[in-house]
Amino acid sequence: MSRLDFKLEGVVAGSAARAARFQTLHGEVQTPVFMPVGTQATVKSQSVDTLRTAGSNVLLANTYHLLLRPGLDVFRKMGGIHKFMNWDGPVLTDSGGFQIFSLPHSRDLNEDGAHFKSYIDGKLHCLSPETSIEMQKAIGSDIMMVLDQCIPSTAEYAQARDAMELTHRWALRSLSARGDSKQSLFGIVQGACFEDLRRESAEFLSSQPFDGFAIGGLAVGETKSQREDFTESTASLLPTHLPRYLMGVGTPIDILEAVHRGVDMFDCILPSSLAQRGVVFTSVGKLQLRRSTYKFSEQALDPVCPCATCKNYSRAYLHHLHKCQEVLGWQLLTTHNLTFYHGLMAKIRERILAGTFLEFYRGIRDILTSADEDHPILAPKKTRARVPALGDYRVHISENGHSSILQISSGEIMHSVNDPVVEAHSLYIEQSNFVERLSEDTQNPLVVWDVGLGAATNSMAAIHAYEAQTKSLRPMHLVSFERDLDPLRLALKHTHQFKYLYHPAPSALLKHGQWAHAERKLTWELLEGDFEGLLEKAAVPHFIFYDPFSTKTNADLWKAPLFSKIFKHCKDNRTELFTYSSSTAVRSALLYSGFFVARGMASGPRSETTVAYTYRPDGVNLLSQDWLSRWSRSDAKAPPHFTRNERVAFEHAILGHSQFQNS
Repeated sequence: MSRLDFKLEGVVAGSAARAARFQTLHGEVQTPVFMPVGTQATVKSQSVDTLRTAGSNVLLANTYHLLLRPGLDVFRKMGGIHKFMNWDGPVLTDSGGFQIFSLPHSRDLNEDGAHFKSYIDGKLHCLSPETSIEMQKAIGSDIMMVLDQCIPSTAEYAQARDAMELTHRWALRSLSARGDSKQSLFGIVQGACFEDLRRESAEFLSSQPFDGFAIGGLAVGETKSQREDFTESTASLLPTHLPRYLMGVGTPIDILEAVHRGVDMFDCILPSSLAQRGVVFTSVGKLQLRRSTYKFSEQALDPVCPCATCKNYSRAYLHHLHKCQEVLGWQLLTTHNLTFYHGLMAKIRERILAGTFLEFYRGIRDILTSADEDHPILAPKKTRARVPALGDYRVHISENGHSSILQISSGEIMHSVNDPVVEAHSLYIEQSNFVERLSEDTQNPLVVWDVGLGAATNSMAAIHAYEAQTKSLRPMHLVSFERDLDPLRLALKHTHQFKYLYHPAPSALLKHGQWAHAERKLTWELLEGDFEGLLEKAAVPHFIFYDPFSTKTNADLWKAPLFSKIFKHCKDNRTELFTYSSSTAVRSALLYSGFFVARGMASGPRSETTVAYTYRPDGVNLLSQDWLSRWSRSDAKAPPHFTRNERVAFEHAILGHSQFQNS
């Protein structure tokens, strides 16, 4: 029997939308409900008083982060999270599964759980179903979540099945660990974008004594239409007498669509994270307070909103606070966004109970998807700001304020979405286990190729990582290949925007073609010219950071003949190649050339990248028969310029690759 005493109060003809209520240890919850995310026992920029005033009823906290800080002992001593943060309403705790997913190359995942290093002090931790439940018991949450293995929703079938089955085994262990605790426990349906796996997962978990169910593994790479389809189909498979929770979703329109498809509970960081960027949701659509059109606006943010922000402050003042990056601006805009979210949920519930939800749903969709860019209040004055440029390149500032280099002729941006420094560290340094390889007890230099020097982001990430170590390391020799040095020259003229270049190495490299650390065994060499003609002159690498412009701009650098030349040069060494591309054409070219090819970590909008090896590695996510099957059905299995005989040889080489034998 459920610990929540779930009561279904209203359903909608022609829709799966429903209204219900259930009882937790700290009060009643009416659905549909939005739960603000208080990851570290606080909703960013908000106090419990502003949360209550905004209409918050249930808060979400995160087991992974609270395990690391303040830790289990603090919650045991304080008597749980409610007393600790002075919140007397219900709390749901996520298990930490998504955080494990977010750190794919910083932890070791096996049947027992996830072993990882704390990002706070470097200590080793194990998050297992048992330790996750133990921590959630100490936190004292009203609703606990089982530990699950979250994977990209675009994962291949075999990986999705393995993750689902592991999630099921962990779910049973979580139930056992819960014991006779009065806290509720939800199971999490997995299965990526495969209907049969979703059905199997829902059927298995529904047979267990859970108090509710979450739809997991969405909003991690799939399209909007796929998310809506799998939300609808999964919700329809779950019991009607228990709550349904869609994890990590989303915008107001996402929530409306999910309610229409039968979901009761939601959480998302967007009300706070978008507010920090000056974005708010209103009764007339989404507004971007950064826009100069609001500089002189005396209007309230939303004239029909009851929150203190809208009652007391003008758009002009809120625009000013955002431009000044004042914390008060973040706080006021978050307060408004939360009020809007909770007000939307109240209206949805009211319309479900009144039987008029479908009319409301059809009428509000256009408002929830409109934005002030579509309907500007007044045209801002056009100014021609001077953009730093050199040759075919100019400095590009992203919406998040990160500086990159843009090639004018192609329009391509180096590290176009993420902070370039963060992306270089995660995609190349962290993913390659760079520091661990430097710590190997050998006097042989670790040789790293940086193909596509650009503004030296990847090379400087390697240098900074080397210099950050205090212990004795093996020597390192870094080789950068580049045919056009203007991007680096441009970045060095504007180091206030490229602060990672505050270092003597880049200038010395441009001037002398090489640089050596005065005290440590670290050298950097520049090979200027076409990569294909230079690669055989360079020492055989252990790592290749492969980061040229895309196939559209630098097509020859992504074709099989060049990859074959790299493989031939490196085949007698254990070389690993890391690149941002995950295209089928690039992966098939690498396979044809002899590399073993695996899926790499997610990066920015890419759900995965690519890692290639000159040897068969153990314990990595190699492309499997599922990928091969999709490749075999593709209309572009081989390069289009190949002759018929070349195509046959190309396809035969991939089909016969030892990577796919017995996989």
